[in-house]
Amino acid sequence: MKYRSTKRWGHEQGLSTAFRQWKANTHCHFIHGYSLAVKFTFEAEELDYRNWVVDFGDLKDLKWKVQELFDHKTVVAQDDPALDWFKQGHDEGYLDLVILPAVGVEAFAETIFELCTDYLIEKGYSPRCKLVSVEVFEHDGNSAMVCG
Repeated sequence: MKYRSTKRWGHEQGLSTAFRQWKANTHCHFIHGYSLAVKFTFEAEELDYRNWVVDFGDLKDLKWKVQELFDHKTVVAQDDPALDWFKQGHDEGYLDLVILPAVGVEAFAETIFELCTDYLIEKGYSPRCKLVSVEVFEHDGNSAMVCG
């Protein structure tokens, strides 16, 4: 038997993130932002001693790590041709810059998936509990999911 549980941090959590898709041929090449939401799906073939897949209350440190990357941040791709401009804005105190290999909800889901996988190992949940997917929502109409 397999057990699955989900944890969602909704838009009200305040993961307010500004970014741009510099390669886009649409308005998405402009700096814009969303209050991101994140949904995690965990799976285990056996429950822990409390009969849980994962202790939701134990995810506070993971939430802090995600907030450090996305909450009130300007996230820019490392290959963005305006990277120096963004760095200057950061150095002058106009924005809190995070540079990632890529931007967009697909890339954000991948980054969070990697963070969470490491977190499960660090906290001793793995290998009993594994991360099945991370879904990141720009708003209720747009999301992207990474599955392990």
